[in-house]
Amino acid sequence: MIEFSQLIAYTVALGIAAAIPGPGMTALVARSVANGAKSGFAMLSGLILGDLFYLSLAVFGLAVIAQNFGQVFIVIKILAALYLAFLAWKFWTAEHGVLQAKVVDNKELLSAAASGFAITLSNPKTIAFYLALLPVVIDVQAVSFSAWAYGLVPATIMILIVVGGSFVLGALAVRKFLVNPKAQKYMYRSAAGAMLVAAGSMLART
Repeated sequence: MIEFSQLIAYTVALGIAAAIPGPGMTALVARSVANGAKSGFAMLSGLILGDLFYLSLAVFGLAVIAQNFGQVFIVIKILAALYLAFLAWKFWTAEHGVLQAKVVDNKELLSAAASGFAITLSNPKTIAFYLALLPVVIDVQAVSFSAWAYGLVPATIMILIVVGGSFVLGALAVRKFLVNPKAQKYMYRSAAGAMLVAAGSMLART
């Protein structure tokens, strides 16, 4: 069973990661602006399913490795820390041009959900969060099925609904914010600093 403090840390980390605009939230804004809130929430459901997929993969996959291949798990943690440092460098040196939200045609809700799921599966930010940052805030060896089902999954759904729903309902205002290069610079450099801290914490624990 995971500690309550770890669950809170995971919730806060996920909220911050979700709030940083990426491919998923940018597409969500575009869908909401073009086709309305109903289509936006359909896409959000697909984004959430994708996050739950990676959460499950990280929790159960990394737990099995940790329990049976201790040295391999240490190597994975070191590589993950180096990857986080690399991402921090990419975020810090990224060019902050104007973001253009892609306008899509009106589609069925199922198509919107499928698009959200596909975007999450191919989103490197989501992969990095669950496979690199998650072990920093949660001891994956201590996560039981009940902790996953009744703790991590509901927390993930709740945070993503709150953050994603805010993007949907405030799509026009959020879109104006996203096209501000100065705002992008502050967000990406803040993310870079957070990734460096996470990488250092992971190496220290290793």
